Amino acid sequence: MSNYLGGTLSCSPSIYEDNAVGKVTDEFFMQLSHMLKRYNDIYRVQMPNITPHVCRHTYCSNQVKAGMNPKTLQYLMGHSDIGVTLNTYTHLGLEDVAEVLRRIEEAEAARREKEKIAGKTKDTQKLFKVI
Repeated sequence: MSNYLGGTLSCSPSIYEDNAVGKVTDEFFMQLSHMLKRYNDIYRVQMPNITPHVCRHTYCSNQVKAGMNPKTLQYLMGHSDIGVTLNTYTHLGLEDVAEVLRRIEEAEAARREKEKIAGKTKDTQKLFKVI
C-alpha cells in the first residue's frame, strides 16, 4: 500500500521513544495518518481510522496466535498485569479455537500411528477396583 501512496511506513524499533515499550513517536503516527488519508482520498472503499494503539492490539493477538509465551508477551507489551494482556489486548475468534483443536487432533493421530507402528497398545492402569 505504501508504494502507491507516496510514502513508506517505518516499522523498525526506532518507532519507540527512548526504547520504552509502547510509546510510539509522533512521526510514526503522522506517517500512518498520512497514508490512510491518501488512501481514502483515492479509493471509494474507505479504510477505518487506524491508530498505533490498534496496531498494539493486532501485534498482541498475532503473537498469541503464533504461540508466544503469555508472560513474555506481557513484558513486551509493558503491562504489569497479565489480565490486561490476555483479556484486553488479545482478540481470538472461533477460527483460532478450531485451528488449535485441529492441531490437537493431528498430534493425537500421530501418537496413535506411532504406537501402532511400534506394536504397542496404550497401557492402562486401573487405580480403583469397582465393587
